[in-house]
Amino acid sequence: MSVPQKAAVKSEPDVACKPKPLYANFSANASRSEIYDFYQEELKRRETNKNKEERPIIDEEDDEGDEETQCTAKGEDWYWQDSSEEEEAPASAEPSGLRNFTYKKHDISQLAHAVKMMERAVVQNIHGDITDDFLYFEDPADEFRGEKGTLLPLWKFQYDKAKGLSVTALCWSTEYNDLFAVGLGSYGYTHEDRVGMLLFYTRKMHTYPEFIFNTDSGVMCIDIHKQLSHLVAVGLNNGCVAVYSLLEKSKQPIYKSTASAGKHKGPVMQVKWQEDHLDSNHNFISVSADGRVGSWTLREHELVFTDIIKLPATDKVPDDLKDVIATAGTSLDVHKQYDCFFLVASQSGTIYKGSKFISSTFLEEYDAHFLMSVKCVRWNPFYSNVFVSCGLDWMVKIWDERIKSPVFTFDLRADVTDVAWAPYSSTVFAAITTDRKVHVFDLSVNKYEALCQQIVVSRKKRPVKIEFNPVHPIIIVGDDRGHVISLKLSPNLRKKPKDKKGHELPSGPEVEIAKMEQLLSLVR
Repeated sequence: MSVPQKAAVKSEPDVACKPKPLYANFSANASRSEIYDFYQEELKRRETNKNKEERPIIDEEDDEGDEETQCTAKGEDWYWQDSSEEEEAPASAEPSGLRNFTYKKHDISQLAHAVKMMERAVVQNIHGDITDDFLYFEDPADEFRGEKGTLLPLWKFQYDKAKGLSVTALCWSTEYNDLFAVGLGSYGYTHEDRVGMLLFYTRKMHTYPEFIFNTDSGVMCIDIHKQLSHLVAVGLNNGCVAVYSLLEKSKQPIYKSTASAGKHKGPVMQVKWQEDHLDSNHNFISVSADGRVGSWTLREHELVFTDIIKLPATDKVPDDLKDVIATAGTSLDVHKQYDCFFLVASQSGTIYKGSKFISSTFLEEYDAHFLMSVKCVRWNPFYSNVFVSCGLDWMVKIWDERIKSPVFTFDLRADVTDVAWAPYSSTVFAAITTDRKVHVFDLSVNKYEALCQQIVVSRKKRPVKIEFNPVHPIIIVGDDRGHVISLKLSPNLRKKPKDKKGHELPSGPEVEIAKMEQLLSLVR
């Protein structure tokens, strides 16, 4: 015999047991005049608070129980209500969690971080298709192009107040691989030099810079410290070098050279951070149009300069003027393995290899670009004996430092303004030319021509700088109008090496060194 079970009593949902949330109707006007008046009142309030004298600190023993007075003396915008006041509050008042704090003032600066995050989310939602292309799109047409590849345009970075300035430098942060710095200035004469800018962009917010620094002279070069990514070395058109810190609230440099402390007499063309000294002082190296190569050390309260060497004058200069007229330096790079060695490119077409510890002469000289200005020189990030150079003679050349002649030469049929090695392969590099093209090479695939030649800017613009992202397969290109565009490399431009059976080889520095060593053995 089965005993019937009692039917379960159905209770109302838990939500019904909770107190109803407070709500109210709100309406207001938001015209231009009202918004303007609100901002004016906010500015007056800030100015008043700034000019007020500091209030005296109240002795804790005398006023230990007076919480409201203590909070007011500390400049807080709220006071704590006593429990007796809380009990006397009407039942229709706000919940106790909100009743404990009563705001006296409204400071819109407290919303800055929240508004910034909201703006970033809105921008990413609006341009979500670009983010999807960056993360997931792989051009399927590469399968039918053979060894050729393409570049997919992604984000475009521009700042309205930088109108009329040219991009003069690009540098990625190695610690935050979505953040990069842009130097803005002019390649004109010093007396035509205007103000410059140092901007920091992130791919998560491409419509407006993350950091903005205004300079009293055009920025010519920048370098972000590898370990301390908040430190940025900057070279200016007026001959000064400066160091900015992203951690400082001030927009002024924390270090800056002066005329009495080794200031260059010409535009600073390149700065590069080096390993810290034994006393843990940060330092960097610079080269200028005055022909001087110098080292800068960051001391506690000053920037200390040390002359390393000066570029020799050309043979066309009379002997009595060789000490006065120097060869202008145009580019500099520090050895990836031994930072005491460096390469300096000159306006006369010669590349010099020097050492910090030898100030009397250079170790090697390379006649690189037929008396035309060398625009850029860079060491290979994997194979320490190889470097690349480009110049206004339309040439890009690959060098082995042990050989006085180039091992590879490529004619791009236009002035080459910049060149950069890829961080993922020892045989991949990219160059830009004044005919608005980006040229991408992979020497392990084709030793004779580029795998990609693509126009990346409009007809009225001219690309001047290029840089690879340290992690992602994208490059950024800056033009002479102050704009920066990012492009994604198609799969054919970043192929991994394979063995004879078609299996992918393991990646790593040893594999990249072996690739370059095999390539050099074919041309020696």
